[in-house]
Amino acid sequence: MENKTLCPHCGEKMKKWSVPPMSTWSSEFFYVCFNDQCSYFIRGWKHMQDSARAACSYRHRYDPETGTSGPLPVWSDDACRSQIIEE
Repeated sequence: MENKTLCPHCGEKMKKWSVPPMSTWSSEFFYVCFNDQCSYFIRGWKHMQDSARAACSYRHRYDPETGTSGPLPVWSDDACRSQIIEE
């Protein structure tokens, strides 16, 4: 069985992350890859600059409630880290 809490891009264990209360997401928390060496995060900076002229990137996220995964937009290396839930 595949472990969805491991990042599919770098293999690191993702961290439990508290979804902001005013977001449009219905879940209470996600699992997010906070590995700054993750290829998904690193490639995201260039992709967003080239495609949207935006100085931002994204981190891989997994929603255990819905089973979906995708990007979590970030504007810096330390963005969203304050919402990590230590287990």
